[in-house]
Amino acid sequence: MNADLLSVLEYWVREKGIPMDKLISAVQEALTTAAKKAIGPARELRCEMNPKNGDIKAFAKLIVVDRVLSKHDQVSLAEARRIRPDAQLGDEVEVEVTPADFGRIASTYAKQSLLQHIRRAEKALIFAEFKDRVGDIVHGLVRRFEKSDVTIDLGRYDALLPNRERVPTEEYQIGERIRCFVKEVTETGPHGPEIILSRADPKFVIKLFQLEVSEVNDGTITIKAIAREPGFRTKLAVWTRDEKVDPVGACVGLRGQRVKNIVRELNNEKVDIIRWDQDITVLLTNALAPAKVKSFDIDESHRRARVIVNPDQLSLAIGKRGQNARLTSKLTGWQVDIEAEQVAVEGFEGKLAQAVQALADIPGITREQADALVHHGWTSLEALLQADAADLSEIAEIGPAAEAVFQAARDEAARRTIKIGDSPVA
Repeated sequence: MNADLLSVLEYWVREKGIPMDKLISAVQEALTTAAKKAIGPARELRCEMNPKNGDIKAFAKLIVVDRVLSKHDQVSLAEARRIRPDAQLGDEVEVEVTPADFGRIASTYAKQSLLQHIRRAEKALIFAEFKDRVGDIVHGLVRRFEKSDVTIDLGRYDALLPNRERVPTEEYQIGERIRCFVKEVTETGPHGPEIILSRADPKFVIKLFQLEVSEVNDGTITIKAIAREPGFRTKLAVWTRDEKVDPVGACVGLRGQRVKNIVRELNNEKVDIIRWDQDITVLLTNALAPAKVKSFDIDESHRRARVIVNPDQLSLAIGKRGQNARLTSKLTGWQVDIEAEQVAVEGFEGKLAQAVQALADIPGITREQADALVHHGWTSLEALLQADAADLSEIAEIGPAAEAVFQAARDEAARRTIKIGDSPVA
């Protein structure tokens, strides 16, 4: 059993990187638990393991007495002096109490306890190693599924890709190698410290751009904002102080190679890269492209923007299921309402109303008389001049006032003729 135990410990040291001294300490604690069941309630029982040959011994601190009444707590003076020649009555002497068959007993009782201690030691190493790696991208193998959560093998450690951090359009196979973003390392998981991975976090896309685009990595280009619907579309706003650098072009790369590499990693998720601008109208115009914006109604106090587009641009601006509008709102931090411009279509009633107003504007013709004239066919001054007083007198609303109405029309025509004929004197 001892040789087997040493082999197991050497495996954990080699594969998991747990220091041997921590493993030995865990083994001794586990063996003490087993010894209490095998030996009984010995006083201050402890176990010791030789890391070289695997020998296991159990010790108890017993009190030196003349007559032993409890073998678990006491030792005779003669027995004590064989261990320590200067022992006196009442002294405490550490006595080896290892049972003859303790190796087999320890193997039976200590296995589960030992594994628990080793797991705790491994978890402590996980936290120590990964607490400073939050924000990194790691490679791992899909190891197993627990409901919708995925366990990822990172080599020496396992990590968790929870369902909430998965991309809804992605499916994984056991043994598949994937890249993930280290989102969090927590000490308070249900099984101790845990490495929480993500492929849905927007920071995963930012990190991919940092790895792929050198200008982003060195700070020449800054990613000012990002909005993402994992698996479907991402909008990225970029900016640079260097006027010689085109931030959008640098992120896209020659023939689009840089962004193609990122899109490939994201399993063909669409990525829109736009130029950042402090002017919200410019930023919205860039974010909604290729849709063309006609005008804006900006409410800065409530960070709300009403965007007006031509009717044929409305569906393009809103996007499929409102996706483009939602991502634009997330990207800018403004509530964005997109509306189509209302084009006034002048119908028959509108034309009648205009004709009535035109006749009512003539001095001497009331609005009621103008309305009656229009509805009887005289819709303009020119048409009215073609009538005579007898025709107008047949209209009930005009009647005896027909001559006055006709005269008002002639006077208006005369005024307009004079006005047109006038010319300034040099």
